[in-house]
Amino acid sequence: MSQKKMVCDVETGLCGEADGEEMEAVQFNQPKKEIDIYYVTDPICSHCWALEPVLRRFQLQFGSYFKFHTVMGGLLEKWSDTPVDPANGISGPADVVAHWKEVGQHSRMPIDGSLMADDYVTSSYPPSRVFKVIQKEYNDNLAYTFLRHAREALFAFNQNISDSKILVELIEGLGLDGEKIVQQADSALGHQLLEEDFNLKDNLGVRGFPTIIMVNQEGQGIKIVGARAFDDYVRGLQQVLPEDRLQPKQTPAFADLLKQENLLFSKEVEVLYDLEHSQVGSFAEKELEAEDYQIHNLLGENYYTLKK
Repeated sequence: MSQKKMVCDVETGLCGEADGEEMEAVQFNQPKKEIDIYYVTDPICSHCWALEPVLRRFQLQFGSYFKFHTVMGGLLEKWSDTPVDPANGISGPADVVAHWKEVGQHSRMPIDGSLMADDYVTSSYPPSRVFKVIQKEYNDNLAYTFLRHAREALFAFNQNISDSKILVELIEGLGLDGEKIVQQADSALGHQLLEEDFNLKDNLGVRGFPTIIMVNQEGQGIKIVGARAFDDYVRGLQQVLPEDRLQPKQTPAFADLLKQENLLFSKEVEVLYDLEHSQVGSFAEKELEAEDYQIHNLLGENYYTLKK
């Protein structure tokens, strides 16, 4: 009998000598391991605002490795005679001003904070419930965009996001029905959705914000508490994916990202594109068309917007 290797073709039904090498290496696409990341946060969490530059880069470069879940944590139900955050010396709303300003100066994500001395945020629950309603009725991405806009309004532009009028404006800025969603957020459904997040937060064992928990299919997890450096989150992801060699995606062009986000602070540009503070201006001139964008300054920090 011939020593040549014989094969029957599954498509033609004909049998004959096999073509090609006797043995060849092949690559099979194994099912990707699923990683769940839980980001436990709150709309009025100043350290969460400080984390925005790092978190954006982490999601853009490594988002293909995980499913991202944003969980509302309930930082402030209401002000009372009991200190809200004794560790930071916060008993009442006026005490927040100095703390927020310090976080803003340290992170270079600007925070005005002066509204907390007079027209202060009474509770973080209303914007949290709006987030949950948008998430349920529309999608995660739109809810996350609302959260970003709410933080911009509060921290950078000194607006009271517990005020229903401000919430309506923010929602309508997304092209949604502001009055309807605010009413839904204050309904039994809105309260139920937020309570579900609180239960999840408790089950995850979270006691402070921001907290990021990464969990793989084997139930192995990493908990990262507080706003950390970019490399800390990459190392955490590698720990729950020990067999994978993480490959970051290329970051989008500055022009494309600005079209998507509409507003970016200098610190966000620095972190995303690995720039020094002094390099951002020339980088913007190179990457953006002069007629397409504007530079503004807020509390000593530049930010970029699209021209209307």
